[in-house]
Amino acid sequence: MLGFLFRGLTAEGSSGAALFGALTAEARKPHWYVEGKVPDTLDGRFAVLATLVALALVRLERESAGGDLASVALTERFIEVMESEHRELGLGDPTLGKTVRKLVGMLARRTELWRHASPDSEQWADATRESLYRHDVGDRALEQSGAALREYSARLDEAALGELEKGVIP
Repeated sequence: MLGFLFRGLTAEGSSGAALFGALTAEARKPHWYVEGKVPDTLDGRFAVLATLVALALVRLERESAGGDLASVALTERFIEVMESEHRELGLGDPTLGKTVRKLVGMLARRTELWRHASPDSEQWADATRESLYRHDVGDRALEQSGAALREYSARLDEAALGELEKGVIP
């Protein structure tokens, strides 16, 4: 359904897939769920993936027009995957659109949150807590996740736009 509505936004259907794939691979790493204590549930896994996508979108905003195109492509890929995954979970057309819109809204809120978080401030810990956890979490887990996000954000910053588009994150 949403694929039909957004099909024409970018020239290639697979645009954004490489970067999204790299972000997904990172979100699957056990340290988020073991040391970071993010619940290993659908909601927890979504929180990690959406957080990483939000960090990538913030990074892409610092580029020129090419960053805008990459950002749109990444967002489109996010929508495609969320739609596909929720169809596999059994959501039908009447509720699918509403659910995917909610997930995109959650991504937008995370993106706004990370836009204003500085890696060397208390804002980073607050953003980590709000972005990854729906419950109270211990200081050690919060520190672990905050440090992992800081490190990943720095890696995104090191990558050139062309590398990011190819899913290459140093």
